[in-house]
Amino acid sequence: MKRGNRVLLELKNIYKSFRNNKGDLRVLEDISIKIQEGEIVALVGPSGCGKTTLLNIISGLLVPDKGDLFLKEGLRLAYIFQEPRLLPWKSVTGNIAFVQENFLPEEEGREVRERLLARTGLLDYKDVYPAQLSGGMKQRLEMVRALAIKPELVLMDEPFKSLDIGLKYQLQELLLEEYRQQAFAIFLITHDPEEAVLLADRVIILSDKPTGIRKEIRLDIPRQERSLKNEEIYSKFEEILALIL
Repeated sequence: MKRGNRVLLELKNIYKSFRNNKGDLRVLEDISIKIQEGEIVALVGPSGCGKTTLLNIISGLLVPDKGDLFLKEGLRLAYIFQEPRLLPWKSVTGNIAFVQENFLPEEEGREVRERLLARTGLLDYKDVYPAQLSGGMKQRLEMVRALAIKPELVLMDEPFKSLDIGLKYQLQELLLEEYRQQAFAIFLITHDPEEAVLLADRVIILSDKPTGIRKEIRLDIPRQERSLKNEEIYSKFEEILALIL
């Protein structure tokens, strides 16, 4: 996937604090990040450092105390949460169709969702409700729902964290396959340095609170050639691990 020059998202000098019984807790401090079309950016940092807070600012769920957020006009944005946030009163098909309504014509939407459901083994469950699905099936549906709008940018908040290794690799394969076909960008929050070096074009490492950017690492090795057996990839993995421990 060739990266484009068009900027989809830019965070400039973002600050965010939360008030608690001890006063103001400074979480994000002077965060600046730019994401261009067609690139995968991984954000790695210590647990609780504010990675999810940053995604919530991008998606509009939180407002920064200071700083600017720029999104490309009309940006088609999808968000895959850490835990599935499915609508319990809608079926598998209903959950996907609900988010497609504002983006795709009905016939195109049906073709896209049925292809993705077949690809993830969920097509036979299209009339089932979330309560009847296993945890792994819900996470598959969460990804299908995000990809089914043909997004330009996908925000991912540790979506593979609680999955068994087989399902994790299955969903990563699906993500990269759709990424190659649809040319969207990905902003991935992860606690796993291995995941970061295997998937991302750039890895941004955050410090602990108050959270700032410690370092940015670029990865130019073709994704299909990456593994921890590769000396350069393993060196990047060790560097990231050392920065977050």
